[in-house]
Amino acid sequence: MPTRYQDIYPADPIVDSTSLARPSAAELLTLEYFEADAATMPTERFAQHHILLNLREEPQRIENWRDGVHRDFVYHQNEVIVTPAGMESGWRWHERSKVIVVTLEPDRLERFAQTELGILLTGAQLADQPQFTDPDICAAGIQLKQALETQGVGSELMFESMARVFLIKLIQRYGQTLDEAYEFSRRFTAQHYKRVLDYVAANFGRTLALEELANEASLSPSHFSRLFKETIGTSPMQFVMAYRIERAKEALRDRSRTLVDVSTYCGFSDQAHFSRSFKQAVGESPSAYRKGLA
Repeated sequence: MPTRYQDIYPADPIVDSTSLARPSAAELLTLEYFEADAATMPTERFAQHHILLNLREEPQRIENWRDGVHRDFVYHQNEVIVTPAGMESGWRWHERSKVIVVTLEPDRLERFAQTELGILLTGAQLADQPQFTDPDICAAGIQLKQALETQGVGSELMFESMARVFLIKLIQRYGQTLDEAYEFSRRFTAQHYKRVLDYVAANFGRTLALEELANEASLSPSHFSRLFKETIGTSPMQFVMAYRIERAKEALRDRSRTLVDVSTYCGFSDQAHFSRSFKQAVGESPSAYRKGLA
């Protein structure tokens, strides 16, 4: 019997995060984007949570069976459906679908909430939400999809960062927590993060100040630094360093570039700083890494 929603979806994914090389990103969530003609999916009970984000511009008729309750409704663009783990669910699309499916393992979601956010989820974890509109959740999901489609230098790092944003927004709105007093800042949206990440991508080759990044999020440096670390898991400047290392890995593939050139291109103060930082992050020197490339 299939154990995942994706196993019985009537089409192969066009975009798929399961092949990500960064294990830390895969630990957070998986994302697939599907397009499929009108079809029916059998009723199944899955062990994972599934979040569906509708990208189809035209409204479409959908039927959904949730624990025996039949819903016949119109699904609009950017509407979201949350199907918690353990719920029996079946589907019928009456028109061609365009949907992002985010899959979450309950044990990993629980671990993320505890270790990275310091909160406890109830056994239910996510609220049953058969249909709702949430522009911020949709924006974060679309940015995850775009990070996968880019397939460029730093795209997996971007995906991992946006995955953390997505999870925080999801828990913020629909997580069933034991700590009723816990509340996230609603000023720190997915769009704010996207502006910061885009700014890093465009300016990694020069010295970046915390104040610059905070300005992109329209926050004070201290507030920005705290919220960034809570969400991304590292400080803003650690994130900048990780992005530079990813770009350096790519630049080292071009054997015509000297180590000094790569160092300057990626924004390191000098070659010694580059070599020291690279070895600390990767486990070997830039020259050794280059020798190991096919």
